[in-house]
Amino acid sequence: MKKPKVDRSKCEGHAVCVGIAPEVFELDSEGKAYVKNPEGADEQSIEDAINGCPVQAISWVEE
Repeated sequence: MKKPKVDRSKCEGHAVCVGIAPEVFELDSEGKAYVKNPEGADEQSIEDAINGCPVQAISWVEE
């Protein structure tokens, strides 16, 4: 099963992912995104968030 993953070393806190899939992504106290619920949206919404990230900090990982 694949799940979204945020590379926090790349994340700059643009929050595009939060805007596209707020039930999956959230910003923490440092202003960086993290995955709060990997199953919070359909695969296409998560894919849109991945593609929308301006610094390419989100990807799919197999678990």
